[in-house]
Amino acid sequence: MNDDFATAMRRAVRSTRALNLAEATRVIQDALAGRSASDTRTSTNPDITPPPPNQRSTPFPVDPDAEIIEPSAKPEAEEAAEKVGDGAASRRLRKSLGETVRILRESRLASGVFGSLHDVGLPGTAKHVRQLVIPEGAQFLARAFTCPAGSRSYRLYVPASAPDRPRGLVVMLHGCTQDPEDFAAGTGMNAVAETHGLAVAYPRQSGADNASSCWNWFRPADQMRDGGEPSIIAGITKEIMAEFGLDRDRVFVAGLSAGGAMAAVMGETYPDLYSAAGIHSGLPYGSANDVMSAFSAMRGDGGLAPRPKRLANGHRLRTIVFQGGADRTVHPSNADRIVAAAAPTGVGCAVRKESGRSASGRTYARTIVADPAGRPAVEYWLVDGAGHAWSGGHSAGTYTDPHGPDASCQMVRFFLDGQE
Repeated sequence: MNDDFATAMRRAVRSTRALNLAEATRVIQDALAGRSASDTRTSTNPDITPPPPNQRSTPFPVDPDAEIIEPSAKPEAEEAAEKVGDGAASRRLRKSLGETVRILRESRLASGVFGSLHDVGLPGTAKHVRQLVIPEGAQFLARAFTCPAGSRSYRLYVPASAPDRPRGLVVMLHGCTQDPEDFAAGTGMNAVAETHGLAVAYPRQSGADNASSCWNWFRPADQMRDGGEPSIIAGITKEIMAEFGLDRDRVFVAGLSAGGAMAAVMGETYPDLYSAAGIHSGLPYGSANDVMSAFSAMRGDGGLAPRPKRLANGHRLRTIVFQGGADRTVHPSNADRIVAAAAPTGVGCAVRKESGRSASGRTYARTIVADPAGRPAVEYWLVDGAGHAWSGGHSAGTYTDPHGPDASCQMVRFFLDGQE
C-alpha cells in the first residue's frame, strides 16, 4: 500500500467524521492527483483547515435531485482504494473510505469540488426560468423581512381577483437549489391562487444560511417556536396577515423536499398561525437533529422518533401529503410517518381509500382520514412511479413532474374545504 495514499485516506475519513466534508473532498482529490499528504498539511488556506471536532461545516444540503446518482455507481476514489492492498488494514481503510465517499456524494457538496471524481452535477440548477406571466392587475412583489432571528427576502403574489383584500394566504417553501421565482413557475401556484383570490408568499432561503439554499429543517435551533428560521417564516406570515386583515382560518403553509420538511416544522411550532399544511416529498417534524440523522431519515432508516404532535391552544392542523412512490431522495416511508403523526385519534375517526389516474396517465392511491365530525383531517396522495418532484408541476420550473395529479390544485382545494 502506498503510505502517502493511505495517510491521505485516513485524513479524509477523519475529516468526514468531523463533518468537514469539503476538506475530505480536497484530501481525496490531492491523493488521486499524486500530491502528498504533507502538501496538504502545510497549507495555510483557512478555507481548507479542519475545524475543531465540535465545529460543523456548512449546513446539510438536501438535494431535490439526488436520485440521479445510481446506487451502483462507483467513484474513482473507491476504485483506487480497492487497489491499495488486500490486508486487514487495507480492508478497513476501504470500508471507511467507501463510507466517506458515500457521505460526500450524498451531501452534494460534491457538485463542485468533488465533480472531477464523479459526475454528480445537478441538472436543472442552472436552468433559466422564464419570466413569470402575471395577469393584468396582479402583482408579484419583492419584499424583505427582518426580526431578531435574521432576515429573508420574499416574493408576494397579490391576485388581480382580490387585489385589496385577498381571501387567504398560502406560504410556499421552496426546495434545495430553488428560489421563489423558480418555485412559483414550477408549481403554478400563482394561477391556482388567482382562481380563488388567494395571496401567495414565497420566502427565499439564502445561500449564506445554507450553501444549497435548503431550509435547515434538521437543526434543533431551526425546529423551535420563536427562534431560528421558523420565527422568520412566521414573521413574514404575520406581516402579510396584518396587511390584509387575514385570520388563521385562511392561512396555509406548504413546501417541497427541505421546504416540505420545514412546512412540517411550521405546522408543529405555529399551529395557531396556520390552519392547514401541505407537505410534498418532505419529512416529519423531529425526525433529525443533525447531519447524520437527517441522512438516515431521508433514506428511510427511521431517523429519530418524531416528537409527539403538540397543538397549541387546542387548534387542529389539517394536513395534505404528496409523495412519489419512486422517490429515491426522500424515502416514501417518511410520508407514512407524517400521516401517522397528523391523523386524529379517538372513537369515530374514519379512513377511506381510493385510487385514480391523472390525465397524463400516472396512477395514484389517495387516503382520506376524517375526524369524528366527519371532516377530512388528513389526505395522502401516493403517486405511482413519481420521483422527487412537484406532482403536476410545469416544466418552466425545476424538479417538477407534469404527468402527476396537480398537487397545487389539490392542496388549495383541501385547504379551502376545511374552512369553518
